[in-house]
Amino acid sequence: MTTHDVFSDSGNQTEKLRRALTTPLLTLYGLGVTVGAGIYVLVGTTAAEAGAYAPVSFLIAAVVVAFTAFSYAELSTRYPVSAGEAAYVEAGFRSGAMATLVGLAVALSGMVSAAAVAIGAASYLQGLFAAPQWVLTVVVVVLMGLIALWGITQSVTVAAIITLIEIGGLIFVAVWGFGISEPLGVDLVDMLPPLVGPHWIGIGAASLLAFFAFVGFEDMANVAEEVKDPVSTMPKAIVLTLTIATLLYLATTTAVLTAVPLSRLASSSAPLALVFEAAPKGVQQSFAIVAIVATVNGVLIQMIMASRVLYGLADRGHLIAALATVWPRTQTPVSATVVVMCIIMLLTLALPIEALAERTSQIVLLVFVLVNSALIRLKLRGGTVLRIPG
Repeated sequence: MTTHDVFSDSGNQTEKLRRALTTPLLTLYGLGVTVGAGIYVLVGTTAAEAGAYAPVSFLIAAVVVAFTAFSYAELSTRYPVSAGEAAYVEAGFRSGAMATLVGLAVALSGMVSAAAVAIGAASYLQGLFAAPQWVLTVVVVVLMGLIALWGITQSVTVAAIITLIEIGGLIFVAVWGFGISEPLGVDLVDMLPPLVGPHWIGIGAASLLAFFAFVGFEDMANVAEEVKDPVSTMPKAIVLTLTIATLLYLATTTAVLTAVPLSRLASSSAPLALVFEAAPKGVQQSFAIVAIVATVNGVLIQMIMASRVLYGLADRGHLIAALATVWPRTQTPVSATVVVMCIIMLLTLALPIEALAERTSQIVLLVFVLVNSALIRLKLRGGTVLRIPG
């Protein structure tokens, strides 16, 4: 069976999902999961490993991710379907079994990521509500699941609005950390520690965690079946997402390190809130609300992605048909979304945030290796190579 044959049947089917996403919506979708999943939650754990060199870890992670981002940008134009990574691997390696394993790994990474971010959201929520963290975590997961079931246009529009709020929150952190708060952290201009062997070990360990903060553009590939004009839209949105996220991360991390002592930053599960500890109460509460909104957005978008992967695998016969059930009223994969919501809830109650973030990074790294290998194999076999629009 040829690569063309693998996908020809899927291409002739009546589309079940609605093509409704434009370049701005898709870019905001990518930024929503990228920013919400990373910087609001993991600055502290990254600083614990790399110390004052945490921004370097984010920069290294961005460079590593960029190579794979370009692979996704090309492959998503060749195969604009749900469960994109599985489609890429199936095309490159001509193996349905490998495609299924990759698809399940991607879905698992999304669910583990969503669980990590849900824990972070609950930590921020505890600043406003006197309730146990596990209760707040379950509430976050259930509410995001209901929004994901609402419809792709509605859920991504909600995510896009939230994304604008969370980007505004990061800009606010950078401005406050650099220009308003008392500099209690590291003097990044005059007092950086010497960059010797042990620091590079810390930077390397932190880069793996920072890699988690860039998990997002592969989620975009998994909603390609719901994108208008994916050949033009997908590459532009992927490149824009990676570029904007990198700039935001560098500015925010540097500001937080300047404003907050490393010892306190490294032990916090709600690290950005520490920037505003000496701020007026109204400022603290306003940022707490922004942080909550940002983190729940990460849960929503990962939930959308994971459900589309399970749907895409089931729709192509790799998983049980029940997971391909689409609710006619909303045109969303209802069974897959409910399954994803339940698994995320179990993960939040079973594992700590650091373990969840590390497992996500490891799974995604493996998937990235296979996707890049699939593209190389496709190129070696010949055929038209689609160029990324400038």
